[in-house]
Amino acid sequence: MTEQELPLQDRRDAGQRLAQRLRGHVGTSALVLGLPRGGVPVAAEIAHALGVALDVIVVRKLGVPGHEEFAMGAIASDGVQVLDAPFIRRMGLDERRLESVIDHERHELERREHAFRGNQAYPTLTGRQVVLVDDGIATGATMRAAIRAVRRLGAEHCILAVPVAAPESLASLRPEVDHIECLAAPENFASVGQWYRHFDQTSDAEVRACLRSAHDAGAAEE
Repeated sequence: MTEQELPLQDRRDAGQRLAQRLRGHVGTSALVLGLPRGGVPVAAEIAHALGVALDVIVVRKLGVPGHEEFAMGAIASDGVQVLDAPFIRRMGLDERRLESVIDHERHELERREHAFRGNQAYPTLTGRQVVLVDDGIATGATMRAAIRAVRRLGAEHCILAVPVAAPESLASLRPEVDHIECLAAPENFASVGQWYRHFDQTSDAEVRACLRSAHDAGAAEE
């Protein structure tokens, strides 16, 4: 996909395009994991098109206090924590402020896990092929945490699938996964939203609707 073909229409369009690229790479027993919230509508289209299961893995960016758009790391399920230590030192953040941010985001992570999954445990990942999906990658911090979480949970083969990404962030993630599908990595990348015509915020209700629809479709096929 060239920059001339951008912007993408919306997350559904992005998921459909990614699904076409993923054919032949994804097995029938694979699990597609969307990063809430924006990654889930993209993941839902992929899972539907390829006829595989859909679920979520909750990850939270750790933003610099007062400048939350700048990621200094991320946390994910199963206690995974990824920190950019050199960046944290440059920002002059002490351990107390860092722990305060981590504690706040951990509470939000737990809230979202309960909102999206209730009391349902994560599916078994041991020996499985996992496709991690987000609506885009800026710094790569949240996706790195997600990759390490699924590896810790036993995923054998990890595919990263994103519509658009910052080139340097995408390159930094390549050693951590087995395969990457990315529609575009524009050199003039500034934010994920600039590459979509429609980039409305995804709600908790939309995430639950995607999961419910995928579950119902899977149950109907059994």
